[in-house]
Amino acid sequence: MLTSDFNFNLPEDLIAQHPSGVRGQDKLMLLNRATGEVEHHMMDDLPDLIEPGTLMIFNNSRVRRARVYGIKETTGRETEFMFLNTIDKECCIWNTMVKSAKKQKPGMHYKFPDGTVAEIVDHEGNAGTEFRALKFDFAIDEDWFERNGHIPLPPYIKRGDTEEDSERYQNVYATDTGSAACPTAGLHFTEEMLARLDAKGIERRFVTLHVGLGTFLPVREENIENHKMHEEWSKAEGRPILAVGTTSVRTLESVAQKIEMEGGVVGANNEWVRAGTNSTSIFMYPGFKFKVVDKMFTNFHTPESTLIMLVSAFAGREHILNAYNTAVENRYRFFSYGDCMFIR
Repeated sequence: MLTSDFNFNLPEDLIAQHPSGVRGQDKLMLLNRATGEVEHHMMDDLPDLIEPGTLMIFNNSRVRRARVYGIKETTGRETEFMFLNTIDKECCIWNTMVKSAKKQKPGMHYKFPDGTVAEIVDHEGNAGTEFRALKFDFAIDEDWFERNGHIPLPPYIKRGDTEEDSERYQNVYATDTGSAACPTAGLHFTEEMLARLDAKGIERRFVTLHVGLGTFLPVREENIENHKMHEEWSKAEGRPILAVGTTSVRTLESVAQKIEMEGGVVGANNEWVRAGTNSTSIFMYPGFKFKVVDKMFTNFHTPESTLIMLVSAFAGREHILNAYNTAVENRYRFFSYGDCMFIR
């Protein structure tokens, strides 16, 4: 199966550059994963489309102000760093994604807005990639990111971040800071919507998957079976039925996969997932067998991405591409700040 099998024609003006005027006032497409039938709704209709008693799984990861600009001490030029995860907490080393990475070499020093200085150091696996390890003299914390960082809007949003993004690029239920990108399916949910779901007897539980390297990397392999996902950290609890967002799907299916790798049987003795902390590099494309998730709430994803491959694995490539073409015809808004889809 080829990466190009997941391409579709998307007019640039349908890529949402800003959030909707009011959170939750978005179009909602309902897709029948068995038949491919499509219905057009609004997000406000969602509680009526979910069977009472459904358990919804949300990712409660909160976005870190992970995009930070440093000044190279030798040239005075500004360099953009995307902070992804710690490599060594004791030595204060962070893994970052860097603009013009070939020019950023070990031994170079950078000064950040509050005067903090960090040095690029050697790290196995970074040579020839867009990643660099940054070493600080002290452990930086979330207060440091609040002082120095910017909201890490994705590259297809062609503008700088604003104060509006500080609020709108976070989910209302986000509690655990650590993501370098927002689990954006949750952006459609308001406190009022959560209350309406409660009133209908639709339970919810939370997982934590901090979105990391994989979100920013394109599929570079022509044959998708050769693509390797970077790891993202997960913590799972509860039994899922409807997963909100692809990160929730990946977390739940990763835990199920781990049970099987350890010799267990998913569903035996009513064990579907286990609580715990781990990482996931699971890559899901057509042919993947879902063990846990049977309904999905998600956004519209980029052509040839791992995410469109994931939803194609869930609902079928032809159904997804037909639904996406229908979304284009009906002027749905795409990607992080766009409209949404409920697959059942």
